[in-house]
Amino acid sequence: MKSKLKVFISGQKYFGMEVLRLCIRLDFVEVVGVCCPIDDKYIGDIASKFEIPIIPAGSLNGDTMPAGVDLGITAHSFDYIGKRTRYKTRLGWIGYHPSLLPRHRGRSSIEWAIRMRDPITGGTVFWLNSGIDRGDIAAQEFCFVHPKLFSFEPKKAAKKIWESDLQNIGVSLIEKVLMDISVGIIIKTPQNHD
Repeated sequence: MKSKLKVFISGQKYFGMEVLRLCIRLDFVEVVGVCCPIDDKYIGDIASKFEIPIIPAGSLNGDTMPAGVDLGITAHSFDYIGKRTRYKTRLGWIGYHPSLLPRHRGRSSIEWAIRMRDPITGGTVFWLNSGIDRGDIAAQEFCFVHPKLFSFEPKKAAKKIWESDLQNIGVSLIEKVLMDISVGIIIKTPQNHD
């Protein structure tokens, strides 16, 4: 029998919870730990319910990261995943960014898509490296930005498209990448840095 893919999730809030729920649901994945804020009522509560060890946010590093992890996943994580932490996993770390990388790297990516009146945006699962949102792309999916959103204040419009499209795209893309990895397919397409 094939061994399970051992994953560690660093995340928080609703999106972190949904990624944890996805990983629990997939029979070929074993979640060996999570890193989240102590008071997180989403991912923290689910991890506690399933007796998954929790590392408090802000303390994840190469020393606190458990051994024997195949893949790390960031899911709305504000913890920086340093080199020693990234290299402690067998395959590396993936993260989800709500833009079509390399467009709109960094914080407020959805707001920038609104401010720049992008008719199309989307999400990207990428391999973490030392740069901010600069790692190789594992999977991408696009969605249309409804024209009415351009009349909203950017923060409000960003919240709407996150809740209606980009959050679900993130969970779906992470599932796709996990499915690929489970059958030996590892996609790493370099970003166009120009």
